[in-house]
Amino acid sequence: MSRNIYSALLIFTAILFSFPAISQGHNHDDHSGHDHDSHAGHDHGAHEGHDHAAHAGGDHDSHTPNCSGDHGDHKYDPAATAIHHISDANIWSIMEFPIPLPMILKSDAGIDMFMSSKFHVASMHHEDGHASYNGYVMHEGSAYRVNQAGFPMDGSVDHGPFTHGTEMVDGKERDVKFVCYNNTPYRIEQRTTLDGGVLGGGITNFWDFSPTKNVIAMFLSCLILFFLFRGAAKKYKTNPEKAPSGLQGMLETMVVFIRDEVAIPFIGKEKYMKFFPFLLSLFFFILGLNLFGQIPLLGSVNATGNLTITAVLAIIVLILVSVNGNLDYWKHIFWMPGVPTFVKPLLAVVEGMGIFIKPLTLMLRLAGNISAGHIAILSFIGLIFIFGDLFGGIGSGMGLAVATPLTLFMMAIEIIVAFVQAFVFTILTASYIGAATEEHHH
Repeated sequence: MSRNIYSALLIFTAILFSFPAISQGHNHDDHSGHDHDSHAGHDHGAHEGHDHAAHAGGDHDSHTPNCSGDHGDHKYDPAATAIHHISDANIWSIMEFPIPLPMILKSDAGIDMFMSSKFHVASMHHEDGHASYNGYVMHEGSAYRVNQAGFPMDGSVDHGPFTHGTEMVDGKERDVKFVCYNNTPYRIEQRTTLDGGVLGGGITNFWDFSPTKNVIAMFLSCLILFFLFRGAAKKYKTNPEKAPSGLQGMLETMVVFIRDEVAIPFIGKEKYMKFFPFLLSLFFFILGLNLFGQIPLLGSVNATGNLTITAVLAIIVLILVSVNGNLDYWKHIFWMPGVPTFVKPLLAVVEGMGIFIKPLTLMLRLAGNISAGHIAILSFIGLIFIFGDLFGGIGSGMGLAVATPLTLFMMAIEIIVAFVQAFVFTILTASYIGAATEEHHH
């Protein structure tokens, strides 16, 4: 039973820390390649005269847009579309049909619990809502809260489109989002994000504890894996002498492979069973999420491409290695035997940095490879719309002819990448554990 503690910790912690109130893998205030000038009718030269000096955070020199222009559909932006579709969100869109998710939002007014359908979301417009609820709005799939007096803060009201402006905070220009209501822009604020400002977050006027689509994807993936392994276990129990076949045989092949090619070679026959359940859970958890994100038409779930999730996995590995590291392991880091004394402090600094660099590379490698595949597929699909904008209907046909084989090829490559990245993460984890538990003879 004690051997399964690491496995339970892995799943539980990864899901818990993926909730947006703790951390946020995508900053909607910083869209790379998002051309805000392409919004039709956005008059960014108009100053409304709103007093933003009351906002905390420093001296504000506001540049607030008006809501009198035409905020219709804007020009297709492939970069913004790709980034939007791989980011996490409070709503799950399958094709053009938004699936509402539970909303759990906490502010100074209390806790609000409702379904995201309250926002009347239209997925074809980048998952923007058309109605507010208790002062909350949904913009590009994420919940925001109005942070300006005069906006209705009780019940549901229809509002206009979203627009963008700028403000000066402590001498730095920052993009600010607004929602239009009665032809007047009202400033909105994103959820509190404990990222130390790295992703543009910080303490704001509300917390979002809602399960996002990545969290739901993790629950679904774990549920699928549970039933798959439960079915295989029943077959072993009812037919212990029968050779495995079908799904049972496939699962056994992967389990034996992880045991014989990963756990035993890197950790050793005497110690591998202590960590084997964790390695299996890590491998199948990552593989399940990778493959789940490859299912067509399910909204480009990018769970393992989210830095929040990969960071939690890497931190669990760091804690596991550090807790199980023996005296020889720590001695080789902080006072390496067999080298001149004057060199030992320098090596201690390098090896000490390596303690944190190793999990950092685990985090970035997995997230980067999975996100890159999703972006490549979405970029190929975007050729249809780019050619359509350039050449009309004929161009759309040309784009379809080019995009289809490229997308199919990339999806096939991504299936291979799903297995490879799960294997690489697991084998590197096993190597770190093996190095930490190895007995040295000087």
